[in-house]
Amino acid sequence: MKEHVPMTMKDIAKEFGVSVATVSRALKDSPRISEERRRAIQAYAREHNFTPNSIAESLRFSKVKPQKLIGVIIPDFVHYYFASVLAGIEEEASSRGYRLLVGTSQESYEREVHICQSFFENKVCGIIVSQAKDTKRYEHFQKLIDAGVPLVFYDRICTGINASRVVVDDYMGAFNAVTYLIEKGCHRIAFFGSPMTMEISKNRFNGYKDALLKHGLKYDPELTLVCDNRADAESMAPEVLTQEHRPDGVFAINDDTAIGVLYTAKRVGLQVPGDIQICGFTNGYRSIACDPMLTTVEQRGRTVGEEAASILIGHVEGEIPMTKAERRVVRTRLIIRGTTK
Repeated sequence: MKEHVPMTMKDIAKEFGVSVATVSRALKDSPRISEERRRAIQAYAREHNFTPNSIAESLRFSKVKPQKLIGVIIPDFVHYYFASVLAGIEEEASSRGYRLLVGTSQESYEREVHICQSFFENKVCGIIVSQAKDTKRYEHFQKLIDAGVPLVFYDRICTGINASRVVVDDYMGAFNAVTYLIEKGCHRIAFFGSPMTMEISKNRFNGYKDALLKHGLKYDPELTLVCDNRADAESMAPEVLTQEHRPDGVFAINDDTAIGVLYTAKRVGLQVPGDIQICGFTNGYRSIACDPMLTTVEQRGRTVGEEAASILIGHVEGEIPMTKAERRVVRTRLIIRGTTK
């Protein structure tokens, strides 16, 4: 199916046999253009869903550069990882004279679409985004790219869009964590993860599964749960931790989930790490505020944010071609604490 290409002022100018400047004035209701022509051009633009404030138009037909304003979309303000990514973005952007316009999708596809449109209307020079959990359609991202707005994905990337991205090495982070659990005596390790619609979930799950197989442990689908927050962990973990063949190790997709499992284990009478060992993925403040302190994979969110801002500014300032999708991977490291032996 042929990709829809948004209409430009140049297209409208060609239709009416006038200059781009004339179209621009007509759309701004300038009295320098006759009322009849203004109405005709405005009606034509409406019929073809033309958005007059395209950054692509300002770059192509104007000497005025777009404002140094970067749009940032994060799924959740309260999550330590996203807060640290935002801090990294702000630090890099500020050092290069850029400001931020920040929105939170609250894990909602509809809200994410609305934020993208709002950023576009506010003429941001580019957008840095981690997609919402329930985002399964990507037209809103493609529309921005088609309009000349550079996009950089971080953490939760969109594989269906050819855009720059910054991720941590989710696969190796998970592989190394599960390998450590096995080396410390775990033989039946559960995985608490996010829906497999997200790339980070697939990568961390594959790292978990491959670590089991490499060390001769059989993968058990019953030990894989879709559970990626503390509330769900405290609700779902009791059944898992009290079964006859309960796990002796848990690898969780983030720290909050791991901490939910930790406190559930203690509630049902298990000793951590004596009876069960637990590992998370983030290394946020909460990982050292629990008892015992949490073994976890450090994501280095601030570095991810700095890299994402650097790439986006590179696109905006012409250092990185818009046609080149830059891909950068930030390495993780395992932080050993009290929830493992």
